[in-house]
Amino acid sequence: MTEDVFGAMGIRERVLAGWAAAPVRFREDANAEEELALGGYVDRLVIELAQNAADAATRAGVPGRVLYEFRANTLVVANTGVPLDAAGVESLATLRASAKRVEQAGSSVGRFGVGFSAVLAVTDEPVVLSRTGGVRFSKADTASAIADLENAALDTELRRRDGQAPVLRLPFATEGEPPAGYDTAVVLPLRDEAAADLVRRLLTEADDALLLALPGLERIEIETDDTHRILENAADRWHIHRAAGTFTTAEREHLLADRPTEERTRPTWSVVWALPRSPLTELPRVVHAPTPTDEPFSLPALLLATFPLDSTRRHVAKGPLTDRLVQEAATSYAELLRQRADTGDDVLRLVPTGLPAGALDRMLRDEILRVLPGSPVLPAVDGTILRPSEAVVVDGADEAFNEVLAPLVPGLIHARREDRLALDALQVRRIELAEVVDQLGGEEPPGWWRTLYAALSTMVTDPLIRESLGTLPVPLADGRLVRGARGLLLPGPEIPIDTLAAFGEYGVRVVHPDAVDPVLERLGAITATPRSLLEDGAVRAAVEHSAEADDPDAIAHAVLSMVAADPTQADGLWWLSDLVLRDADGELVPANALVVAGSDAQAVLDADEVAPIAGDVLDRYGLPALEAVGVLASLGVVAASDVALDRLPEALQDLDGIEDWAYDVAPDGSRYGAGVGELEAIRDLDWITDDSWPKVLQLLGSDPELRRALVTQVRVVGPDDRPLGVPSYAAWWIREHVLLDDGEPLAGRADPDAEPVLATFLDEAPAWTAGLDPEVRTAVGLVRDVSDLDADGLGLVLDRLADPERDVDEASILRLRNRLGTLALFPGAAPAHVRVLDADGGGTRVTDADGAVVVDGPMWVQREDLGGFVIGSGAAADGLSDLFDVPLAQEVAEGKIDGEGTAADVPEIVRELVPEVPAAWWEHEELTVDGVEVSWWVDAEGAPHAATFDGLAKALAWAAGRWDQRHVIRAVLNEPDRSVELLVDAVYD
Repeated sequence: MTEDVFGAMGIRERVLAGWAAAPVRFREDANAEEELALGGYVDRLVIELAQNAADAATRAGVPGRVLYEFRANTLVVANTGVPLDAAGVESLATLRASAKRVEQAGSSVGRFGVGFSAVLAVTDEPVVLSRTGGVRFSKADTASAIADLENAALDTELRRRDGQAPVLRLPFATEGEPPAGYDTAVVLPLRDEAAADLVRRLLTEADDALLLALPGLERIEIETDDTHRILENAADRWHIHRAAGTFTTAEREHLLADRPTEERTRPTWSVVWALPRSPLTELPRVVHAPTPTDEPFSLPALLLATFPLDSTRRHVAKGPLTDRLVQEAATSYAELLRQRADTGDDVLRLVPTGLPAGALDRMLRDEILRVLPGSPVLPAVDGTILRPSEAVVVDGADEAFNEVLAPLVPGLIHARREDRLALDALQVRRIELAEVVDQLGGEEPPGWWRTLYAALSTMVTDPLIRESLGTLPVPLADGRLVRGARGLLLPGPEIPIDTLAAFGEYGVRVVHPDAVDPVLERLGAITATPRSLLEDGAVRAAVEHSAEADDPDAIAHAVLSMVAADPTQADGLWWLSDLVLRDADGELVPANALVVAGSDAQAVLDADEVAPIAGDVLDRYGLPALEAVGVLASLGVVAASDVALDRLPEALQDLDGIEDWAYDVAPDGSRYGAGVGELEAIRDLDWITDDSWPKVLQLLGSDPELRRALVTQVRVVGPDDRPLGVPSYAAWWIREHVLLDDGEPLAGRADPDAEPVLATFLDEAPAWTAGLDPEVRTAVGLVRDVSDLDADGLGLVLDRLADPERDVDEASILRLRNRLGTLALFPGAAPAHVRVLDADGGGTRVTDADGAVVVDGPMWVQREDLGGFVIGSGAAADGLSDLFDVPLAQEVAEGKIDGEGTAADVPEIVRELVPEVPAAWWEHEELTVDGVEVSWWVDAEGAPHAATFDGLAKALAWAAGRWDQRHVIRAVLNEPDRSVELLVDAVYD
């Protein structure tokens, strides 16, 4: 018989007696056990048994070790420490009672013994074996013991529960020993496969959190059929900070007033924070109290604290105790971060940001963020550790720039962009970069500024930061300190110092050589090439005021030295022509009023307007440099881009009559909204002497640049974006202003190569124009053909055509009129008289415009009753009608055939020769239209009518739209025997 060393029988007898006396107690015990087994302890088996092992080791004062061995569907959990005793057995068999009393309170995390009920999730037959003896529990044996009582009320209660009796109320003595090296073992034969699956999962999930939550354990060993794991030395994998304390009597009365009685006897608290040393470590996202709860947790750390739990053992209970422990946890967390900051760790990643995961998480985060601003956790740039309340961040500054700023900005810390939320949560003061820049300035040497600029090298790639640096101080070569790098000149080897000095009094701002850094160029400074210096506003001011300068020759030398090195540097800088230079008499004259002695420019320009350049100036700087600043050896060209006709640029405003040109060429006479992409204009045309124009026009035709500026039409784009080709400024000016000896304009005269007929109606151009480039002649207004006429020229031709004193033959007028009808321009007023064909006497005659009609088809030529004929065809006829304000013939006569005629077939040979002719025609003995006799006609339906063979040929050709075949049709009608000959000829048409 097994020895009952723990008094198990006595416990059974007392429990059974109580149940028998009051079956309701049986029901209460069964319900309580079921609530624990199915509720708060359903998946806490591994944790609760580890907690019991830790308590046993702590009470024994030995290193805690625990073994989980799972084989053959049985889990054995062995541990070191105080072995099982009678009080322990009573605790196991007494729900909500504990053998762990206040004397172990400071070193135990147990929860009054009820945690052992977690075994009920997997077994109905738990066994506890110790070196001092053993006990077992059994659902079946408990039910049997109840049956042996023969108590009808208890039997009824058991039946109501389908035979489900409590397991842990009746202990039975048993024999057995724990594994070697251990003091106690819990043996759990598993109920079924579901229980086995749960055990496997719980063993797999066991991790360092067990060691951290249970400091009494040094080693946890887990063995299964296919795995063997050992958990120990957690401090090697975690940064750990522990805090603990004991409540005073007053605190206990306040904080523990709402807690259970036995809990009120435990006045201690503890908090453990653990940070993984490896970034790969996965953290359990729940609060441990100190074993895992279901309270979600968002911080990147492990928190284990003695939070009070509710009855489910899953959630932290609300109340003053929880509030106090939240405060202790926040203070401890701040201390952990301080320790990590002291070792150089980045603690900003540990600062709570974002949204909380739950109510308790919110309380913890809020309290941590209340404590942290007063805790030294932030490393300053100078190496000290600062409280966030003392720290300062410069927005946009990187590490290199912060190093430079550190002596100037107390409390400055490094701040990455990804740290912004954490720093804001810590209430770190932010200073805008622009604010810091505004505060910079003092007696620092140029070399210090260069270091500062170099530190900005990675920051200036950001456009917003470049904007913030807009007032950055920059030391200049003249000793001044100015704000803003934009527009400053960076000295280079191409420009001598004396050249820069010459412009100093005009405000040229050159960076001190010792402060030069590429960052300044990114911030808008300009490398001082000759071009950039010439473009500087201060240099322009010096040039424009060079006549009043103390030493104008120094200004001239400074400018010409740069231009002489590369004359293209002056391209587009039209205002350089204001630079005063010495003329041959030693007087100061603007460059744009100087010419090279003996040059074409001197030969053709008015001597009262220009003077020759001094020879020594020409020799010193060379002709290309002088021409680049406006001195003339030939005529000069001014160019401008993107010209708005209603806002002409300064470069063009000195051109004579340029505003008038803009009005004349603007679409519909309005300059607003009209523009020119590229404009080249020949300057000083108003200074050319009257007798020099033959030479000038020869010069304009021989020089490519001048020729282009004269003959190339300017492309004007109106507000509707339609382009329009107009005369160049030079062509317009010459047409408007150049007069010959007779006082009449050169423009509008007959070109030496003009059509003879057209030339008879125009004034003759001077003989010297024959030697000009033909395109030059056209550009200056000489007329080669009708298309060269302008409105005034067209009016002149029409007036002379209507001159009755002129003898004009039919051929000339027909050829000229057909061209005039295609023009898209009109004189100021339609002519009162018109030259028409004289049908009676042949030739031409002049008649009132009211007595003329425009004839646009050959059949209307038969209608002499309509008036004098102005002959034209197609579009030319419509143009002539508009030009002379004379109606078309069909507009004054109906053209209706009198009578019907006799239908006849068109001969087959005619249709073979001209397939387009209609199949039939209408023969008339006498054909009249509107009462007027004619030989042929084509009616409105296109049917041909004729009274003669000649008329039939014309009617068929006109009806077929093949007027050019009228002679062939007439030939075959008159001589049918020639049909074969004509057919053969038609093969080659």
